[in-house]
Amino acid sequence: MQTTPRERIEAYTAKGWWENNTLQNIFSDVIAENLDRPALIDPDNRNAFVDGPLIRLSYRDLPGAVDRIGSWLFEAGLRQGDVILVQMPNTVEIVLIYIAAAKLGLIVSPVAMQYSEYELRHIGEVIEPSHYITFRNFRNEAFGMEHLKALPKSCAPLFWGEDDFSLSAASNISSDYSAYVENLVQDPNDIFTICWTSGTTGRSKGVPRSHNQWLASALAVEDSVNLPSGSIYLNPFPFINMAAIGGFLYFWLKNRGTMILHHPFDPAVYLSQIQNEKVVYTLAPPALLNRLQETKDQIKAGFDLSKLKLIGSGSAPLSPHMIEGFKTDFDIDVINVFGSNEGSALLSSPKEVPDCEDRAIFFPRFGRSEHKWANRIHDRIKTKLLDLETGEEINEAGKIGELCVTGATVFDGYYKSPQDNAQAFTEDGYFRTGDLFEIGGDNQQFYRFVGRCKALIVRGGVNISPEEIDELLIAHPAILEGAVAAYPDDIMGEKICAVVVLHEGQTLSLEQLKTYMADKKVAKFKWPERLHIMDALPRNAMNKVVRHELEKLLC
Repeated sequence: MQTTPRERIEAYTAKGWWENNTLQNIFSDVIAENLDRPALIDPDNRNAFVDGPLIRLSYRDLPGAVDRIGSWLFEAGLRQGDVILVQMPNTVEIVLIYIAAAKLGLIVSPVAMQYSEYELRHIGEVIEPSHYITFRNFRNEAFGMEHLKALPKSCAPLFWGEDDFSLSAASNISSDYSAYVENLVQDPNDIFTICWTSGTTGRSKGVPRSHNQWLASALAVEDSVNLPSGSIYLNPFPFINMAAIGGFLYFWLKNRGTMILHHPFDPAVYLSQIQNEKVVYTLAPPALLNRLQETKDQIKAGFDLSKLKLIGSGSAPLSPHMIEGFKTDFDIDVINVFGSNEGSALLSSPKEVPDCEDRAIFFPRFGRSEHKWANRIHDRIKTKLLDLETGEEINEAGKIGELCVTGATVFDGYYKSPQDNAQAFTEDGYFRTGDLFEIGGDNQQFYRFVGRCKALIVRGGVNISPEEIDELLIAHPAILEGAVAAYPDDIMGEKICAVVVLHEGQTLSLEQLKTYMADKKVAKFKWPERLHIMDALPRNAMNKVVRHELEKLLC
């Protein structure tokens, strides 16, 4: 499957923005070097959530492991162009599935472990996957085999576990599989993933991305972190979106590095892994970094972080005090990251923005001919700000506009969603990010993030569409009208409060609302964690709920 128009492929290839690489090509080049170093390491606490021994693979181990999985998928009937729905935690297996899928020419659609029947039913209807892959025994109260009821009848389950398929049990590699992959013709513009993103239209939308689009995003990370070959890094983010796929998967193989996996987010385990594995680079949400900075004396007393040099963070504004503190107290540089599944790629690293205070609030204006930046992605995208009312381009400081981006990192449009695509792109082909910036800096060389014009709630780095939850609230028999709003949280960044008006004579508690969400099979991370009852919701002249007025009530 390809979604990119031929003329764009030819133009970007001629410019050198896109090349002739796939994840499989990169993997083949790596294993040909026969490297004698660790490649992939399981979370220390693996047995707390899945079966099987803790796995540590060297680069010499990778080819056999990938081919055993590839043969398993092939024998299940999977062939080039088939879509697999993958719901797996951050263990070695999910990384190997990505590589095996790339070798077979499959399309991977990864979803969060928290997704339940409500979300999976919608996703299954959109992408019509041929197979669903998961651990049979994932120890989490929100996960269970009842998920299978939400999938299309044509979607066959494939289970991983001690009593099903596992690396230790699998030894034979089908000769038919070997012949198939040897003769397979692949194109770097083939769609490799369909990830999922929340937006202002309610239900999640599929974001198809090709190898070339992923490699362009990985290039932005590669130039920002600027690590020597064979570096060690820790990935605590699930392999469902830009943070892990663009930030680690492709970059890991290109760097010939060692990737340590982490799941679920546990600060003590996280810090222990950084210390014990001598991690050089990792990611962390802003709320966690703020907490670590506040407890710096305990951190120093309990953990040796001397090998850690870089931390990437984003999804919410960063504190200048926190960035300065990490540099002063730990000699660790924090990179400010602004990215999305759709292809936004702004990174503020010490190389481009050495001042800590500036780096917390500013991003280089990548993709602008009037400025020059070392990161190669600067020349492979174009960006601009558009006035929300007039639609005119903003070229001066102090005016707020929507960031729009086009180029090598940007996707072609939401999957099977023409109505959304009509609104998502400008007439000249720029993607409307839904995020507000203004121009800043002494030479107008920076973008400064101002806020979202998309009304998203970002809980623990995961985007949640408030409109989706609004629709569920309105369907509750006790609720006359309702809407959700974000309130600040020290750990998760934001959490959800349901603000409702009740039908006359009705009552509602938070526990009753949670029971309703559970009955609807809604993923638990979307459940409201506060309830506020009002006589009427604030509305504007167009009778739309003014969500920021609700947020003021909750602060």
